[in-house]
Amino acid sequence: MDDHADAVWERQLEDLFLRIGHRFGRADLRRRARDYIRGLLAPVGRKNGWQLAEFAGHRTPDGLQRLLNRANWNADEVRNDLQSYVAEHLGEDDGVLVIDDTGFVKKGATSAGVQRQYSGTAGRTENCQIGVFAAYASATGRALVDRELYLPKSWTDDRDRCRAAKVPDERGFATKGELARRLVLRALASELPIAWVTADAAYGQEGRFRRLLEQSGLGYVLAVPKSQQVFGPRIDHLFGQAPDEAWEPISCGQGAKGPRLYHWAALELPTVTEFDYQGQAPVRRRWALARRSIRKPEKIAYFLAYSPLDTPVKDLVRVAGMRWQIEECFQAAKNECGLDQYEVRRYTAWYRHITLTMLAHSYLAVMTANAAAKGAAETVPAPWFRSPWQKSAGSWRFVSSRTIGQGGRFAHTC
Repeated sequence: MDDHADAVWERQLEDLFLRIGHRFGRADLRRRARDYIRGLLAPVGRKNGWQLAEFAGHRTPDGLQRLLNRANWNADEVRNDLQSYVAEHLGEDDGVLVIDDTGFVKKGATSAGVQRQYSGTAGRTENCQIGVFAAYASATGRALVDRELYLPKSWTDDRDRCRAAKVPDERGFATKGELARRLVLRALASELPIAWVTADAAYGQEGRFRRLLEQSGLGYVLAVPKSQQVFGPRIDHLFGQAPDEAWEPISCGQGAKGPRLYHWAALELPTVTEFDYQGQAPVRRRWALARRSIRKPEKIAYFLAYSPLDTPVKDLVRVAGMRWQIEECFQAAKNECGLDQYEVRRYTAWYRHITLTMLAHSYLAVMTANAAAKGAAETVPAPWFRSPWQKSAGSWRFVSSRTIGQGGRFAHTC
């Protein structure tokens, strides 16, 4: 970077420190928090206590360890500041909240929540901790904005073990779906402008999770397993009846190698009076979507969607494609900010490290968005197409993008 760019980055970082500084009651805590975040942002080989302390010029890691383990500050309050920061710099009216979990492989049995359990990150059963996360994604950028540590029953049923790891007595067992609902409710209470929620099938298959989103007035596009029942039939059986014309190539966003192009089909579902109407008028629609690989057509993923009445299917596809944003957040936060490189065992220390790491990652996300905005005029958005396939008057009908005109939609009965 040149001197001007260095100055801009430094000024923005100082602004972030000023935003959170009041959360640390003493000057020495504020200095340690700054040192910790600067270390997370620095090219440190492994972002553990010793190496972060060495980068900060400390003789030992004791001060930084005290910041995580015993100092008097509240990580949830810093999380609130983080959400305000992301809302200010990355917020858009059509923002998407993305829910997913990630694993942290750990040795031993004393770190809060650790046990042998399946980790999607590792793709197998490992001795690990699992964190459930929320990311905020918009056209401007993306960043992690909330987190919850999953505690298996082997932990919550053993209160002595919990107390040894400083797990609060009031923290009982909660499924990952319940933790996800907490993340959604907190996001709704924050300054983040959210219109949509998306998640993988582990969360999408939970009816209680979908009901919460509907009751909150949020749109969603949630992956579901092929066995998901949709008003009776399995979702894969419904799309097994789809005619060839119902499938159209649509990009669900840019990937590392260009547009992520799939064949998509959409089926409009019956409305539910309790959630989908205002008075006598419907204001929401329900959809089932299927995404089929072009190269391997036997590979099909399924989704349930809930949207405002006038939402085109192209927008549902766009939201479905946003789910990958949290994977990119995990990768960046781990590779660049040390999200998974902590060496803490206590429950509170986990939340503190993760929160400060998310803050460092959000700073990088904002600076990246600011840099991208300077060249925004050179970018051209990818085209979108509408591809609804709906049931009407007892027969299946699909509408192709090739047959949509300004005067109406031409339907082909199958």
